[in-house]
Amino acid sequence: MIEAPVVVIGAGPIGLAAAAHLAERGTDFTVLEAGSGVAAAIGEWRHVRLFSPWRYDLDPAARRLLERAGGWIEPDLGTLPTGGDLIDGYLEPLTKTPELSGRIRYGAEVVAVTRAGYDRVRTAGRENAPFLVRLTDGSELLASAVIDAAGTWRRPNVLGGSGIPARGEASAADHIASALPDVLGKDRDRFAGRRTAVVGAGHSAATTLLELGELSEQVPGTEVLWVVRGTDQARTYGGGDADELPARGALGTRLQRLVRAGRVELVGGFRTEELTLTTDGRVELVAGERRITVDTVVNSTGFRPDHDMVGELRLDLDPILGSTRALAPLIDPNKHSCGTVPPHGVDELAHPEPGYYAIGAKSYGRAPTFLLATGYEQARSVVAALAGDWEAARDVQLNLPETGVCSSGQALGDAETSGGCCGPAPQAVELTTSAGRGPATGITGGLLTVIDTKPAAGQSSCCT
Repeated sequence: MIEAPVVVIGAGPIGLAAAAHLAERGTDFTVLEAGSGVAAAIGEWRHVRLFSPWRYDLDPAARRLLERAGGWIEPDLGTLPTGGDLIDGYLEPLTKTPELSGRIRYGAEVVAVTRAGYDRVRTAGRENAPFLVRLTDGSELLASAVIDAAGTWRRPNVLGGSGIPARGEASAADHIASALPDVLGKDRDRFAGRRTAVVGAGHSAATTLLELGELSEQVPGTEVLWVVRGTDQARTYGGGDADELPARGALGTRLQRLVRAGRVELVGGFRTEELTLTTDGRVELVAGERRITVDTVVNSTGFRPDHDMVGELRLDLDPILGSTRALAPLIDPNKHSCGTVPPHGVDELAHPEPGYYAIGAKSYGRAPTFLLATGYEQARSVVAALAGDWEAARDVQLNLPETGVCSSGQALGDAETSGGCCGPAPQAVELTTSAGRGPATGITGGLLTVIDTKPAAGQSSCCT
């Protein structure tokens, strides 16, 4: 073993879960968080409410540390936390436990991870060299292993319809809002009485459209456009009351009503090629001969992982999703919803570079179906492997409701939509371990990316 701590990148739920497991195993570690506080990315959507209740949002090892420390008041496990609740009622207290206190460095943004003295090409002796982690301030530290839980929030997809930035997209940055703005809260003035285009066909886009629709009722002159690349919105609308996915149906039904009522203007078949600034301070989206002029564009086109900072490591990435090649077929969104991803752990997350693992949302690459539950089990499996406990590492277990822990009935306030956003009403099912050795009945968790806005608004989002 290299005499250096394990470095965990990211102090969000998954990074701190990894830290909790490392602490329980007695393994030295340091957590690096780019933000000024814990879970800085979640802090940007504090107003958003998760679909999964508290009982699915707590990592078991983290919970044990909190209970052992004393003073922590366990939340009502049946209620739905907001992002702010997750930070204030769980993650912030976790950082103050004796095992994690003093182990987290804030304002520590990682710009590069490599092997000390080795580029990607050099092989001889490589596995015996420590990792070298460089930060934006130029400081460096050595690591025996790296657990990358940096997430994808900082890397939104572009507006350009061909997967690269549209012409002029960078110049129009002041007119582009990130996904899930607080339309009815702190960001209200940006949208009230103005013309907004929401680009994207996922459920995060639908959530924002519903909030904008509500704002248009409150403030005259608020105009809402929904810009999509496709021409068939069946996936977003769902099947309404007949939809096998009740919350998706409820969300789609509400959105479809707004479109039919003319409160949301649907612009289909629009692949943005260019953004230009107008003389009156607005922005114009261009697709061939078609043009749309608005005050603000909300980018709800999804996210992608940042592999640049580990470009000198030897990675085996799936060419489509950007996950590991072994994990890709298990999470392919063309085949899997958030609740049908099978259990997986260290073997599926391994790269040709021993000791480097991406876990959490980043491990999924561009697949939008990540679950907190899955990330917690990833963290447990990887830490067990780093501790040399390969039996535990490969005993990958996960017990999830068939819906993927996406219950939204409480968020919608509707007894008829008490099922989950990724399937029918929740029913616990047994999933086999990745090694196929029998039923999995262990760790549970919840959603990070399946989220909804304030329940009073009666809106929902799913597996975006």
